[in-house]
Amino acid sequence: MRSTVLSILLLWAASGALAQTQPVISEPITEWKPVYGEVETRNQLPARARIAGTLVALSVTEGDRVEAGQLVGTVEDEKLSVQIDALDAQAEALRAQLTNAQADLSRGQTLQQSGTISAQRLDALQTSVDVLTNQIAATEAQRRVIQRQIEEGGVTAPEAGIVLSVPVSRGSFVAQGETVAVIGSGGAFLRLSIPERFAQTLAAGDRIEMEAGEGTIAKLYPQIEGGRLQADVEVEGLEERYVGLRLPVRLPVGSQEAVIVPQAALSRGGGLDMVTVETPEGPVQRIVVPGREVTRDGAAWREILTGLTPGETVMVPHE
Repeated sequence: MRSTVLSILLLWAASGALAQTQPVISEPITEWKPVYGEVETRNQLPARARIAGTLVALSVTEGDRVEAGQLVGTVEDEKLSVQIDALDAQAEALRAQLTNAQADLSRGQTLQQSGTISAQRLDALQTSVDVLTNQIAATEAQRRVIQRQIEEGGVTAPEAGIVLSVPVSRGSFVAQGETVAVIGSGGAFLRLSIPERFAQTLAAGDRIEMEAGEGTIAKLYPQIEGGRLQADVEVEGLEERYVGLRLPVRLPVGSQEAVIVPQAALSRGGGLDMVTVETPEGPVQRIVVPGREVTRDGAAWREILTGLTPGETVMVPHE
């Protein structure tokens, strides 16, 4: 018996020589709420058809990256080419009439010098030339308008980004203003849907935690729908490659006072968690119930639910 007690005392002395003391402290720790965030792009802009017609070309698909102004599809309206042909024929006929009218005007000017044609008749010939000239100019202007409509058959990306969806297929008819492709641009963020009971505990600028790093709440939407509050979170390096991807995050929803000790102060034996408490009579092992892990000044600490009170001193073995 004496040898056993002596061994224990020697063990305590050795452990004390190899350990340092740490006061048990109480401080507020953050309460975290696990939720899921969904990756979304800042902007979702439709690339729309500016004319109605058949989609004869489609050069993008979901996941492609595009630049601002890049051609993503081409819409053709066969009626416009028919109108172009009709206007070309009309202009050609008017030019032939203008040639004859100019010839008549030239002869009239020659006859006027000999006095065989009246000034009134010469004015009529000049008017005919002017009318035909103006008709040709109007026809050419009308042709340019239709040509511009044909050029507007090209559907372009409104901004640089990634193609999120292509709701139409090549060969289909599209109406004026119909969406040919949806472009996601402006980078990506996380959209959170948070239970409304936490609405008063969150604010813009609050930090959130993720498996891959941290983020910051950038915006809280004022309208609550279905008992959920919507929030946008800025995450550095987040890619918009997979829009709609759900990622686990932790939100700070409050704080509470907790008794904490360094993680290294805990030991385990017989299926129980214990710490060594320094008392006036010497070190005493005490059974405790640990809680959450806490990071304090970059070091690992542990919440103690029962077994310790603030102000006591525990022994922490040297690493």
